[in-house]
Amino acid sequence: MTKSKYKRQWGAELVELLGSMRFAIYLLMIVCIASAVGTLLEQNREEIFYIDRFGTYWYQVFSKFSVSQIYNAPWFLVVMAFLVVSTTLCLIRNVPKILKDMRSFKEYVRQTSLRAFPHKIEMQSAYNAEQSVAMSKVWLKKNGYAFKEKQDGETLLLAAKKGSSNRLGYIFAHLAIVVICVGGLLDSELPNRLQIWLGSKSPIPMEARFVSDVPEISKFGANNISFRGNIAMSEGETANYALLAMGENSYLQQLPFSVKLNKFIIEYYQSNGMPKRFASDVTITDFETGKVENKIIEVNHPYEIHGVTLYQSSFNDGGSKLKLAVLPVQGDKFSATELNTDVGDTTEIKAQMAGNERTYRLTVNDFRPINVENLAAADGLAKPKDFQAQILAVTGSAAAKHNENVHNVGPLVRYTLTDERNQSVEYQNYMLPVQLDGRLVYLIGMKLPTDEGFSYMRIPADEKGGMDEFLSLRAAFNNPEMRLRAARAYAAKVEDPRIDKENIVVLANRALEIFARSGFKGLDDYVDGVGVPEAERVPENIRAPMKTILRDYLIFSAIDLRNFARQQLGLPELNYVGQVDAEKQAQWFDSAIRALSDLAFYPAPVVMQLRSFEHIQASVLQATRSPGKFVVYLGCLFLIIGVFQMFYVRERRLWLWVKPEAQGAEIKAAMTSLKRTLDFQREFDQFKQDFSELERK
Repeated sequence: MTKSKYKRQWGAELVELLGSMRFAIYLLMIVCIASAVGTLLEQNREEIFYIDRFGTYWYQVFSKFSVSQIYNAPWFLVVMAFLVVSTTLCLIRNVPKILKDMRSFKEYVRQTSLRAFPHKIEMQSAYNAEQSVAMSKVWLKKNGYAFKEKQDGETLLLAAKKGSSNRLGYIFAHLAIVVICVGGLLDSELPNRLQIWLGSKSPIPMEARFVSDVPEISKFGANNISFRGNIAMSEGETANYALLAMGENSYLQQLPFSVKLNKFIIEYYQSNGMPKRFASDVTITDFETGKVENKIIEVNHPYEIHGVTLYQSSFNDGGSKLKLAVLPVQGDKFSATELNTDVGDTTEIKAQMAGNERTYRLTVNDFRPINVENLAAADGLAKPKDFQAQILAVTGSAAAKHNENVHNVGPLVRYTLTDERNQSVEYQNYMLPVQLDGRLVYLIGMKLPTDEGFSYMRIPADEKGGMDEFLSLRAAFNNPEMRLRAARAYAAKVEDPRIDKENIVVLANRALEIFARSGFKGLDDYVDGVGVPEAERVPENIRAPMKTILRDYLIFSAIDLRNFARQQLGLPELNYVGQVDAEKQAQWFDSAIRALSDLAFYPAPVVMQLRSFEHIQASVLQATRSPGKFVVYLGCLFLIIGVFQMFYVRERRLWLWVKPEAQGAEIKAAMTSLKRTLDFQREFDQFKQDFSELERK
């Protein structure tokens, strides 16, 4: 075989493969499975979300198929492109045959084939051939048949058909697949990725901090055929570009106009503080005509210019100015310092950690002036959160079906602290105390990199509604002198002569020391001998009562310790006069002890408490140019036509042979359909009944 013949044969086989129905069905199955995965699996989430859900091994497997953004995965786009090619070739190969078959009356069918038809009649007509043919034509026209005559000797054949447009269903259904896939590809990242793959575009470099730093090779022109990006603006800012995110890289999309955010409008429901409307008051300047328009863009009310549609996507903080109190949660100091910063800024702070001064980078991630929470949800904010157990909490969205329990809990600040080893932990703290379980508490949240949501610690508010008394008590726990003083004060109150008071002092002081270092867990570990030299371990036979003794000594000593802390704040000593006052102070003390135990596992030496703010709002508009949507609409129309033709239009074919005889005529007929349904059977029965009137009696 010559080389040219081999190439022609190879090319023919490739076309045969691409144009085969089986190949197209396989591709369609892959697209359907991938679409199902994309529907069931949340898309475009952070990497840790998928690692936490599937584990490291399966995440590595799934990441090779880009399941987190499956609709724009290169392999998915390639499969879609092949599906378009394959279905198009199927149409090219089969449409001419289908159209030819639709136009054909199949008048070549002979009487000898009659026995092959299950639905047929043979009869002797009392009318002559001309009369029988005339009456047959009348019946055919009345029942919507088109027919063609063919004379074969003495026999006249009437080849009739109706419903041939049923075959158009195949054409329109397959054409719909092609058109919809083409529309999807136009609106996907494929047009932009082709420019990237061809080397004409590259991502925005890491060192670029401003728009002016972005090179031209990282920008898509204003005439780009298709894109979907975000425009983020603070009030008073102007933008003429959108940010395109493709995979882990970002690009700039130039716009043929500029948008200035004059004011961000947000309205809330008075009943629960949930947003009921948010919109952007913008000024749009058309670069081509110079026309300036003022528009209100809000949800379900987009604005279109030069084929680019602007949608109100979301909103966020635009760099609000915050005043934070830096509250120490380690060491024996409790005085706060103040820090002025903006949302999005990074500031270096110094704090004591394990007795050493360390430097942290504070990055304020977000600020929200209004936060709606469901305070009655079992797994929400109303449930105490133990850092050790890492119970997940709600993150700011309240279910609509629990509106009677939904409340605005006030402003919050979200920030990240990064230590000298570049280890980061995210925190979220509410500015105002919240009433939970009858107690007024501050919610201090944290989220480790492996956590999906925030875990919350509850710090009780004092008589003035602040955290001063709690912080003073925390500092007292970390002050050896005050711990010893509290242990002695408690021992002095014990009147049992059988107990050596010095032993009480020793045990109470040890309980306070261990609790200050590692909470209730530390007490249990100490008694159980965890991390304790064997010679110093508590005998196993007295461990259970020892746990009870240490906890009792801890609680009673801490009561005196609280009074000493109050003295430092200039507050009067608590006497617990009256049952109501005693219960109130007992609740505060219970909350404080629980919070102090959790605080032992808090990974930062400070807590940022929001003191005041100047809110600056920002709007996020989505800029979309999607010419493919009209193509998809056309494809959907084709699909509707195709489905209607295939399911509601039935093809019928009928052959009538009329042969003259001495006393009348001989009539033979056969009827067939691609699908012999009950409707077809009824129609054939009606045909038999009608033609039985011609039969010679």
